[in-house]
Amino acid sequence: MGARYLLVVAIVFTAAAVVAGDPVHHVVGEDRGWDPSADVASWYSQRVFRVGDKIWFTYSTTQESLVELRNEEDFTSCDLSNPIKMYTDGLDTISLEGEGIRYFVSGNTESCKNGLKIPVKIQPKEQIMAQNNVGSMAVADGPTVPSASTNLNGLSYILVVGLSICLLGL
Repeated sequence: MGARYLLVVAIVFTAAAVVAGDPVHHVVGEDRGWDPSADVASWYSQRVFRVGDKIWFTYSTTQESLVELRNEEDFTSCDLSNPIKMYTDGLDTISLEGEGIRYFVSGNTESCKNGLKIPVKIQPKEQIMAQNNVGSMAVADGPTVPSASTNLNGLSYILVVGLSICLLGL
């Protein structure tokens, strides 16, 4: 139940973050996790990573591990000889603190060479700015974004559903 429970919790946090506008929690490979059978390249191509987001890697510690590499050359060749960090917990959460590219690969060279690797390009935090043309101001009929109470209600709903799923013993 442990890994499955943590995966459900991670998914609930991801959904809650989207509703609340907070940083996103990305679960690599979704329900397949960090695994050679997962199409992580396809999963990766559908994501935007921003400063402040978190990325979650779940994997079987008997078969896989996770390595962060220093540069694109090591990433491309799956050269694991000079890593930044090796992860072996089976559930690793990594905070994306700065802009740039971070390189994550399987600690199993064969899995890495078969495509179990992702370059995480971290973009700046999204800034929501009102764009008004000076001299052409119009009066709005009302708020155009949901109020904080709407976000809280959506967030509460997601948390209740997620906790219910966990308590039912997935």
